[in-house]
Amino acid sequence: MSRLQGKTAVVTGGGSGIGLGAAKRFIEEGAFVYIFGRRQEALNAALAQLGSSARAVQGSVTEPADLDRLYQTVREERGGVDIVFANAGTGSLAPLGEITAEQIDHTFGVNVKGVLFTVQKALPLMKAGGSIILTGSTTSVMGTPQFSVYSATKAAIRNLARSWALDLRGTGIRVNVLSPGPTATELSFEVVGEDAMNALGATTPIGRIGVPSETGAVAAFLASADSSFMTGGEIFVDGGLAQV
Repeated sequence: MSRLQGKTAVVTGGGSGIGLGAAKRFIEEGAFVYIFGRRQEALNAALAQLGSSARAVQGSVTEPADLDRLYQTVREERGGVDIVFANAGTGSLAPLGEITAEQIDHTFGVNVKGVLFTVQKALPLMKAGGSIILTGSTTSVMGTPQFSVYSATKAAIRNLARSWALDLRGTGIRVNVLSPGPTATELSFEVVGEDAMNALGATTPIGRIGVPSETGAVAAFLASADSSFMTGGEIFVDGGLAQV
């Protein structure tokens, strides 16, 4: 398929997991992709998989100067951006009674503030037909023990999409949320544990955890004109976890 032929995409958290899965699919469908992330070694490994249609920029979504450098690079090399996948995120487990101010500041800093400025700083480079995709989570609609801070950030993401769809009225730029369920990624295994993730996947109607390529396929749909009548919406890629 070539639904994204000639398009330029930015994927934050693009060095691994869902971000890398989406970057691979975007390239398969014709896009040139900028992956952005904190760890240079992960970016280098990702570029080895992605090939010549990708470029890596190292930095953090919590640092405005890093985002400015990212978009200045895109402007100089490509002139603009068509797709922004604001995917970078973080989370940690802590039950009520053990939550710290530092955990709140860090999680909201990456998952909410970082997403906000990833999108806002991209807008001058976007035009009609552009697509913004925000990574949500099933945790925004489900109670999740020990994960309330992360869950609250993803509920915030869902409302940002609704509000931004109204802010972007008349621009031709769309914004939607892609909400994964249990997915085999480095971050999910680190935070929750591989055995726990597999056990959660087994409870879904599909009976397993997902893989990043499956989420990447849905990201490509949201990035393409196939979803041209969608904005302010949310798609769950969760094996049915939050649906039944």
